[in-house]
Amino acid sequence: MISQSSLHREIAVQEHFVQNLVAHQGYRERQPEHHDKPLALDVELVCEFLKTSQPDAWSALEAQYPGSAQRTVIDQLAKMLKRVGTLEVLRQGIKLVPNIKFQLCAFKPASAINPDLVRLYDANILSVIQEVEYSTRNGNRVDTVLYVNGIPVATFEFKNTLTGSNYKTAEKQYRNDRPPAGEALLTFKRGALVHFALDQDYVSMATRLANGKTFFLPFNRGRDGGGGNPDVVLAGGTDEFRIAYLYRDLPSGKAIFSREVLLDIIGRFIHLNEDRVMIFPRFQQLDAVRKLMAHARDHGCGQNYLIQHSAGSGKSNTIGWTAHQAIKLHTEADQSVFDTAIILTDRRVLDRQLQKTLTELEQTPGVVRAIDGTSRQLKDALEAGAKIIVSTIQKFSTEHLTAISAQAHRNFAVIMDEAHSSQSGKAAEAVSKALTAKEVEDAERSAEDIVLAFQNERGPQPNISYFAFTATPRNVTLERFGHPGPDGKPHPFHLYSMRQAIEEGFILDVLKNYSTYKAYYELEKTIEDDPRFEGSKAQRKVAKFAHLHDDAIDHKVEVMVEHFRRHVMQELGGEAKAMVVTASRDAALKYFRGMERYLVSTGYSDLGVLVAFSGALPDGAGGEITEPELNGFAETELPKKFDGSDYHLLIVAEKYQTGFDQPKLCAMYVDRKLAGLQAVQTLSRLNRTKRGKENTFILDFQNSIEDIQEAFKPFFETTTLEERSDPNQIYELEQNIIGYGFIDRAEIDRFSEIYFNPEGVTTADRPSLEAIVRNAVARWEAEDDEGRREEFRQLLKSYQRFYVFLAQIMTLGDSWLEKLYVYATWLDRKLPDREQPEDPEITDEMLRLAAFKVEQKAEGSASLHAGETTELKPISEFAAKPFTEKEAKTLQEIIDAFNERHGTRFSEVDYLRFFAASEKVMEDPNMQATLKNNPPDVSRGTFEKAVYPEIIQAFQRDREMSNIILTDGEARAKVFDLLFSMALRQVKESA
Repeated sequence: MISQSSLHREIAVQEHFVQNLVAHQGYRERQPEHHDKPLALDVELVCEFLKTSQPDAWSALEAQYPGSAQRTVIDQLAKMLKRVGTLEVLRQGIKLVPNIKFQLCAFKPASAINPDLVRLYDANILSVIQEVEYSTRNGNRVDTVLYVNGIPVATFEFKNTLTGSNYKTAEKQYRNDRPPAGEALLTFKRGALVHFALDQDYVSMATRLANGKTFFLPFNRGRDGGGGNPDVVLAGGTDEFRIAYLYRDLPSGKAIFSREVLLDIIGRFIHLNEDRVMIFPRFQQLDAVRKLMAHARDHGCGQNYLIQHSAGSGKSNTIGWTAHQAIKLHTEADQSVFDTAIILTDRRVLDRQLQKTLTELEQTPGVVRAIDGTSRQLKDALEAGAKIIVSTIQKFSTEHLTAISAQAHRNFAVIMDEAHSSQSGKAAEAVSKALTAKEVEDAERSAEDIVLAFQNERGPQPNISYFAFTATPRNVTLERFGHPGPDGKPHPFHLYSMRQAIEEGFILDVLKNYSTYKAYYELEKTIEDDPRFEGSKAQRKVAKFAHLHDDAIDHKVEVMVEHFRRHVMQELGGEAKAMVVTASRDAALKYFRGMERYLVSTGYSDLGVLVAFSGALPDGAGGEITEPELNGFAETELPKKFDGSDYHLLIVAEKYQTGFDQPKLCAMYVDRKLAGLQAVQTLSRLNRTKRGKENTFILDFQNSIEDIQEAFKPFFETTTLEERSDPNQIYELEQNIIGYGFIDRAEIDRFSEIYFNPEGVTTADRPSLEAIVRNAVARWEAEDDEGRREEFRQLLKSYQRFYVFLAQIMTLGDSWLEKLYVYATWLDRKLPDREQPEDPEITDEMLRLAAFKVEQKAEGSASLHAGETTELKPISEFAAKPFTEKEAKTLQEIIDAFNERHGTRFSEVDYLRFFAASEKVMEDPNMQATLKNNPPDVSRGTFEKAVYPEIIQAFQRDREMSNIILTDGEARAKVFDLLFSMALRQVKESA
């Protein structure tokens, strides 16, 4: 019992913790004198465990070392702890002459089939000691120590908010008052594996005490979508501390320091990486992997799992733990759940960090096979039954994999790193096909049976479970891999949100310091002629001319470099770095040249600049230049070189914007349009934490703060869908495609009879198949309306994408849809590409940049707060782009429009808003009747009056665009011209 006077003090939290471990988790409470200070062992319990769990080995020890058995084994244990460390001793045990082997910890067997293994596991002795005086030099004590078989594994410093201290105070105590030098209990590797600082609400942990450099990480469950821990109420209504998940089994899972979880952490999670960092799982990593394995054990293969874990949450480790534990997962009947784990990435080059992590977790050499060569290497690994395979997803779409067979009897855990659209389409379909390949069957099947078999192969397979990891799931990702919730909509199986990661300090809030800049241009025509150009293309070319003009680049370079020197360079003790994100390869080269000019002119010799882009670019002297030539070293060396002290700024074009983990990045200068997923992934390059990194800076020359916030909102907390996509849209697509009159049902049937012939298809059948498809191509080419041709092409592609998506998530049971799909893939390849005559390039001989300036537009925080989220929309838009022809403009008209609007141009997103406003108006049957029954000069006014307020509402949050619509009559008239012509055409086609 504790006195009333001590009830509000930290000792009450500490004693409550210990009492619960003893009462509910089977711990023995031992006394401080049982801890041997020089050895950092509870010698009595070490010997008890060895004697009772391994009596034969102990008898051999006593026979070999009569009268000194205990001293001999303890001496050997102490030597091994010092030599290889606590983790290795607990996992591998120790040996003594003559070949006497002792296990120091018995881990839970994969199943209960072998009673000897179960008995050994049950023999483990978990114990706890309070107020442990550990120092051999002074009276220093640590509040509590946990032991496994007498070997210390965790230390604790408790604090109590009621007395004005908290877990941060405990962290400070570890840093300032717990020097590890010469102290066996606190020595890295040799002593306890982990050190916890906690109060009754919060927990943090460190695996290496290093005085003032000790680095703590949160170990909390998360509260209401953010950081911290939720309130805990036990069965019966008893209130508990928020840290009760450490010592009490709760509905959400077993206690962290229960026998099952603690020994699982020691046996299968903790590892020492090549940088000599002891990796202890963060709470969300441990929780995710254990819940994934428990569900897979209970439900078997053939499941889908979506793991939404924020960037910076340690995804490589979580994937590694999932793979290694999946291949060892057994049912209670001792049946393997998975034969092989396949880790897929859609990056063209295997993630080196992921490979390294998998290898570090490898306790048996040779388990991991990284496919860094050809697809033949992948085929060989699959056929050889490799346990863990790491590959890019593209290798499954090759001829070598189509020849694979006899995989359907094997079970696969397919783990997807950054699961996005490429892993929900044809590439994922190729994976499924390779892993479900059967031996050739002799049984007779009809053509209809074969069509349905093809269709079913695209869908869920009983021998494949998908584990899809991403911080930013798209709508197709949620529907493909999400778990159905009570609302019937798909949800992540496990969540560690961006908001929680920010609040816990695992990642930085990159939107905290956000500045936007506006560029103003004035152009002049410098030639007598006024050539005509295809309008939208020429607008882009003029814009590109202005944006990439040396004067414009030089102005922006000056802003970037001076900002970096003034605000960024001193961060991280002078190691801070920045990224310049450009819109194109040409822009990247222009910025690189501009940086060179500016650094030379200012004498800033202390700044190093690198550039990253693919392929070769014109060097301006008739030749070509590449990234390695500009940087002076191979492309593969760039990450390492940039990490060094010689380089500070990295200019990129579609490279290093995803998957690039560089914690020294403190600033980003953005000169390209970003939206949606791309905005989140690009800006998140800054969010990695590093000791001393407290601030990040973004200077954006292209996007508004509101645009960026909208991009982040769907992924800030749990990503959700407004509703499931309607599968019946596939029939609407089918009818739309047929309605164009280019394809014929009878021809599709003839095509299918050949393609799905029960006797098989040969190369001799290809001419017949192509001849059938050419009929549709001929009808398509005979269509005079180019707009109808292009709309059909787009709808054909939409059908293919949506069909593959649906077939992957449900059984369709309609052979006609499969026939149309296969026919559509052939027709799509045969349709001639659209001829687009090249306009002349815009050159300095045509234009002159008469004036240019850059002004700061907004500065401050763009950070999101709790509840600031938006739901993703389901798949619902299949309409072909409604442009039938493009207006030709003179060069002078383009220049005038550009100057008048100071560089403002309607984007694709803006046009989509216009179209949505028009479509909403056209849903009204009265409006349709008005347009149908009246001449255009009569009906236009009614149409404009109805669509105008809808457009204003669509742009109400975008002040700049609203002003253009309200005040620029010419711009408004052009928009209404377009929308009205589309509306008339819609009415005509529906007649």
